[in-house]
Amino acid sequence: MSGLLQRLDQEPRSASAAQYRKVARQVSELLAAAEPEPQLHALLAGAPAAGELYENLRYEHAGLCLAPLDAALSAELAATAAIARARKGPR
Repeated sequence: MSGLLQRLDQEPRSASAAQYRKVARQVSELLAAAEPEPQLHALLAGAPAAGELYENLRYEHAGLCLAPLDAALSAELAATAAIARARKGPR
């Protein structure tokens, strides 16, 4: 299922929105029931779309545990800068 989700994530026009949601929901249910074992983390490393779902399901405990730290920090800094610019308003 994670492979199917990854394929749909990489080729967004290959399925309808309803089909994508159905696959994402099924993967989410499987991830919610999964134990955090090394095999799970190996699977998530090879399927970034499933990894993002896993992080969202476990965010309160793990945060962005699968995102590379540099990428996560860069995203946070970019978001902070964008918010600051938006607060200043149009020039």
